[in-house]
Amino acid sequence: MEDINFFDKVYQVARLIPTGRVTSYGAIANYLGTKGSSRMVGYAMQAAGKVVPKVPAHRVVNRQGLLTAKFHFGGDLMQQLLESEGVKVKDDQVQDFKTLFWDPSIELAL
Repeated sequence: MEDINFFDKVYQVARLIPTGRVTSYGAIANYLGTKGSSRMVGYAMQAAGKVVPKVPAHRVVNRQGLLTAKFHFGGDLMQQLLESEGVKVKDDQVQDFKTLFWDPSIELAL
């Protein structure tokens, strides 16, 4: 079996986030068995813009639902992408975060 790197594993999980839902860096790290590596997940999301197939990095926010990476998208693009999927954002905060939160450890459990 081909060995894939951490970033690729992050991208595989991020691609599974349903439209209109969000997850956190920490939730992805926890799912991958690397709890405490949420910053590395963030680095992966920063590099996701050049990845094929596309990675919906705009659906990954911090643990409080804040769009902490919005400056990597330029302007309000991250918010616009989320809002185009029906996610309400106010003051860089995902509204109704707990309801929209997608936890891969639960959602992808066997």
